[in-house]
Formats: sequence, C-alpha cells, structure tokens
Amino acid sequence: MNKTLKIVTLLFFTLQFISCAAQITLVAGEQETVVTKKINYYLYYPEEYDIASKKKYGILLFLHGAGSIPTDATQEMLPPDALTDGTAYPFLILVPQLREPNKMWNTTAVMQLLDTVIAQNNIDKKKVYLSGLSRGGAAAWDLAIEYPEKFAALAVVCGMAPTPYAHWIAKSLPIKVFHGKKDKIIPYSESEEMVNRLKTLGYNVTLTSYDHYGHAIWDVVYKNPALFKWFEKQKKM
Repeated sequence: MNKTLKIVTLLFFTLQFISCAAQITLVAGEQETVVTKKINYYLYYPEEYDIASKKKYGILLFLHGAGSIPTDATQEMLPPDALTDGTAYPFLILVPQLREPNKMWNTTAVMQLLDTVIAQNNIDKKKVYLSGLSRGGAAAWDLAIEYPEKFAALAVVCGMAPTPYAHWIAKSLPIKVFHGKKDKIIPYSESEEMVNRLKTLGYNVTLTSYDHYGHAIWDVVYKNPALFKWFEKQKKM
C-alpha cells in the first residue's frame, strides 16, 4: 500500500468515527416522582397517657431486624415481646414493620410515619429517641445520619455501621452501641470501628461488648431497664 493510499484509508476511518460520535445525544430532563408505601406498625402508649391532657411524652422509634419478618407474607407480624410482657415504659414506642425479607428499611417512609404519629399525639419533639437491632440497627445509623437534628438519643444493637459518614451525625447526639464479640452475621468490628471513629471525632458514645454472645443479644439489651431510663433522661437542647 503506497503512502497516498494509507493517508486516504486513515482519513476514511477518521471520518467514520466522527460520523458515529456525532450521533450521540445528551438530554437534560426533569421528572417529579411520587412514591407511596404502606407501613403497618404498633404504637405503645404509657398507661397514664391521655390525649386530652397537655402533658407531653417522649417517643422511641424502634426498628426490628430481619428475624422478625414472617416467612409467610400473609402471616401477621407480632409485636416485640418487650411491649407485651407487662413492662411499663415512660414514653410512647413506635414499631414500624418491615415486610420484605430481601430489602433494607425505607428510611424516608419511616420518617414520614414517625412525623405523622408525632403530629397526632402529645409528643415532646425534644424527646424523640431512636433504636434498632441488626438490619434495624443499620437503618438507625442511617436515620441518625440523614436526619441529624431529629433525635435526642440513639441506641444501636448489632447493626452494620456506615463509618465513613460518622461525622454527619449531630455532635450533640448521645449514642449507645451494643454488640456480641462472637457475632458471625454482622461482625463485631462494624460497631468497634464506628465507635472508635466517633470517639476520635469527640462524640458522646459508648460501646457495650458481650464476650460470650453472637448476634442474638437483643433480649439481653432491651430487657435491661437501665437503657430505657437512659433514654428518658435525654432531651435535645
């Protein structure tokens, strides 16, 4: 192939490439979306609660783990044992239900539910508490990050932790973390690294470790009345 032919051939393929590239189109658009989600829930009221009274109460948002989701989609999800065993709590407790075994919590929908319940009841907005276990613990971390000014206290039980985003949590938020060192489902290191990061940043956070426990530590944690007394003492300034 002579030099002239090579140049013509190269020019041909160059033009072909330019022709193909010219066909690419980039369009900027906008679409308003509307997402709705049905959430079943349980709502615990203290015995002395009176909607007609002016007394304001705190409220605890509790997010359960995957183990509470029924294997049969038509089966009713039972409330946590802690709400039916006769234990008296000084605040309302909101327990949304996650029904999809293979999905994480929809934090936007959960917050819409929480805000609705707060608006419909005698709630002190400075005493909104948050806790979750396992998959619910991961969602609790996410909520604390996404809504940093919402909660007065946070307790996370054996949950996955978004450590790189720890600094997005409100610096004033008191935090308690609980994890079993033998946990093979969500490693203990998840909580350990998150707590260490928060401590480095100057947060008020504690980690309670259970040397001889695996993943299922929630009964131990939530049956300790000291946790709920701690919640009741917390109030946003």
